[in-house]
Amino acid sequence: MTSAGVSPLPNLLPKHHRFSFKFSFSEVLFQLAPPKLPYSKCPCRDWNSYFSVSTNAVYMEVSQATAAAPWKEKGDSPSDIDDISILNERIRKEFGKRQGLRAGNNSLDSVEVEKYIKAVKQQQQLGLQKLKGDAANNGRIGYKVDPYTLEPGDYVVHKKVGIGRFVAIKYDVSKSSSEPMDYVFIEYADGMAKLPAKQAYRMLYRYNLPNETRKPRALSKLNDTSAWERRRIKGKVAVQKMVVDLMELYLHRLKQKRLLYKKTLDMAEFVSQFPYDPTHDQQQAFLDVEKDLTERETPMDRLICGDVGFGKTEVALRAIFIVVSAGKQAMVLAPTIVLAKQHFDVISERFGSYPHIHVGLLCRFQTKSEKEEHLSLIKNGDLDIIVGTHALLGDRVVYSNLGLLIVDEEQRFGVKQKEKIASLKTSVDVLTLSATPIPRTLYLALTGFRDASLISTPPPERVPIKTHLSAYCKEKVLSAIKFELDRGGQVFYVLPRIKGLEEVMEFLEQSFPDVMVAIAHGKQYSKQLEETMKMFALGDIKVLISTNIVENGLNIQNANTIIIQEVQQFGLAQLYQLRGRVGRADKVAYAYLFYPDKSLLSEQALERLAAIEEYQELGQGFQLAERDMGIRGFGSIFGEQQSGDIGNVGVDLFFEMLFESLSKVDEHRVISVSYKDAQFDVNITPRLSSEYISNIKNPVELISEAERAAESDIWSLMQFTEQLRQQYGKEPRSMEMLLKKLYVRRMAADLGITRIYAYGKRVIMTTNMSKKVFKLMTEAMASDIHRNSLTYNGTEIKAELLLELPKEQLLNWIFQCLAELYASLPALVKY
Repeated sequence: MTSAGVSPLPNLLPKHHRFSFKFSFSEVLFQLAPPKLPYSKCPCRDWNSYFSVSTNAVYMEVSQATAAAPWKEKGDSPSDIDDISILNERIRKEFGKRQGLRAGNNSLDSVEVEKYIKAVKQQQQLGLQKLKGDAANNGRIGYKVDPYTLEPGDYVVHKKVGIGRFVAIKYDVSKSSSEPMDYVFIEYADGMAKLPAKQAYRMLYRYNLPNETRKPRALSKLNDTSAWERRRIKGKVAVQKMVVDLMELYLHRLKQKRLLYKKTLDMAEFVSQFPYDPTHDQQQAFLDVEKDLTERETPMDRLICGDVGFGKTEVALRAIFIVVSAGKQAMVLAPTIVLAKQHFDVISERFGSYPHIHVGLLCRFQTKSEKEEHLSLIKNGDLDIIVGTHALLGDRVVYSNLGLLIVDEEQRFGVKQKEKIASLKTSVDVLTLSATPIPRTLYLALTGFRDASLISTPPPERVPIKTHLSAYCKEKVLSAIKFELDRGGQVFYVLPRIKGLEEVMEFLEQSFPDVMVAIAHGKQYSKQLEETMKMFALGDIKVLISTNIVENGLNIQNANTIIIQEVQQFGLAQLYQLRGRVGRADKVAYAYLFYPDKSLLSEQALERLAAIEEYQELGQGFQLAERDMGIRGFGSIFGEQQSGDIGNVGVDLFFEMLFESLSKVDEHRVISVSYKDAQFDVNITPRLSSEYISNIKNPVELISEAERAAESDIWSLMQFTEQLRQQYGKEPRSMEMLLKKLYVRRMAADLGITRIYAYGKRVIMTTNMSKKVFKLMTEAMASDIHRNSLTYNGTEIKAELLLELPKEQLLNWIFQCLAELYASLPALVKY
């Protein structure tokens, strides 16, 4: 689609008219003459091959075939991979999903920006204090490693030298002092480093990776730190991009406004129906959510982090009541049909005394007619509360007046569902419930981009679950089941896959012939699964063998033993949730975790099991999620794209860079200027050939359109250029020079450069950017030639060239230099 204010390219029509005239427009000289095309080469001969792209089509990808160009100028490159194509590909990759760079989104003024950045920094400090306490490191988190905790062979990162292998700590005497002290010996690719232990405290980080392996690709070199410096800078830029991405997402949300919800007398009546006395933490969560809805105009995005059975659902119910009472719809999203059905039952019962509030369930097990009926009710606003699985996020689900989204256990949803959830967060109030938040959610909560309420106080009658971790043993399994059955209880028996359920059932039926045993998994027919779960809830089924479909939300008071087989196949959050299926009553509950053989387990799996065994106390889901971040690393937090950048420096240094970047977010700001204020004072007047012009219906309109695209934004200019090439083929060199001038002005405007001019062998750019921004940009430049030629005095960027270049070569050099600087723009705040 074309951007606002930029019309589609003119239709391409054959030129058989005889004309000859000259005119000048925007420093472009046109010289038109009769085209000298023999009949066999007339475009009309193969019209379809020239014009496969219509003028109102969506702009095509650069990888698609372009039309063959019937012109050729002296010096034209035979390749289509030119500087503009390379820049366009980078623009698409870096800016394609970044709404903040599109026209019309930079609507905040400087006062609003300063207010927002100040609020972000305050929130970040609050987030850090919540976990680490106000006194520790002045609210800052340190990720440097204590060298005395290292084992020989551990990989470490020295901030200035790079990745090495820890050897030992030895008591030694330095050359400059007669007093012995502890030294840390670190092996590098080209030698051994000897570092005083006191210095090691300040400079060393443990090298962790966001995957199973912890071994780096290679050790760094002591005598050549340039490779490490490039890796460190790449990681630093990746961190900056991440911070800006988060800022733009939440800044966009901050700009959204909605009417405040009213506090009503009916709310007191609804609250009085809650049969328990709320804990202190639960009461605070109620107040937090109520304040978000009734006192803030910005849509709510709050995380309720509470251990299993600590009352998160009641917080959600009260939020639903406030929103539905105002005539809006609420959506409750659950990862499994079992949990969705339980939510539906709980909500239906709680709202049963309000006949004007209608509750519906939408899931894959419904018939086609049932689904169609529900879709119609949702669209017409006849359903006030809609409960379901990811089916609720489908394109066919159209809401009449959606006001609130409740997401239970967001970590269980796929990438596409998470993207849809993220898109909803900018327009509706969102409440996320989780006992073990996904690391990304936790990270946002810690750093202030998202509000969080922590329910860590257990209900008075709850007792901790006793957890036993051991190698698989049939006798232990039978003993655990017999103990639970003898005291009149029920048992969950969980396996990671459907394959194996029947085998376990056969084994248990032989061992306990008088006990009813059943199987439950997601591939069963809906009626069969529903009937099985109902019988287990009623107590008829004593042992339920299942996959992790029972992981979330099930509340079976009489089930107080859970057996998890092949525990190494489950994630830490899954194990914690599964263990939370028991211990809902005042009885002591037991969780038995069995693995096949410790020698077969990865180091990461062993750490995961140690963590689940360590955190047995009630209310430790939040701490467990923090431990999970350390075990799993950042790959699952920020996606696969950043995993490589993290691998460059290791998780700990990456994490420290992240918090440092957040605390200095106001120092990495680019204040762009308008396109009209970006002057390019280099006298270049491209001359378009008659062959090129003769194939264009309206050359003047084409150039005007190019100017309008450049004035709009870089995305519009990229789209214009690519469609130009789709329709007309690769442009001749003269037209390429014209396009490069437009790109140079557009990039200069976005970078805050007001004037570019040449003086002898110097290129001078007048700009308002800070020295720290200039340093970040130049450090990230891939070209040593461009980087080493640039200096900055606070008002002008100066480039010293080896010789005075001809005008055309000078334009190419400036284009390439600005393109290098522009590559860092995603890492900078641009409002």
